[in-house]
Amino acid sequence: MTQKIMAFECNIDSRGKAFRLRIGIIALAIGIVMLGIVISGIIDIKYAWLVPIGIISGGLFSIFEARMGWCVVRALGFRTSL
Repeated sequence: MTQKIMAFECNIDSRGKAFRLRIGIIALAIGIVMLGIVISGIIDIKYAWLVPIGIISGGLFSIFEARMGWCVVRALGFRTSL
């Protein structure tokens, strides 16, 4: 059985890279602020830390996409506007 490996080939232009970098930085900042709120105890919900961790992870992945010039959605065959 042959396994197809997805390569990190550049599939976005400079506008797409800039957009993904901005979105990643914004998500990272929001996630860090939310994590601080959860850690400080202002929000006392058992699994509240999952939301900021998810936002931080998404932001880091978006920054990774911007640095690589690669978009996972485009790599899967979908067309995006940027």
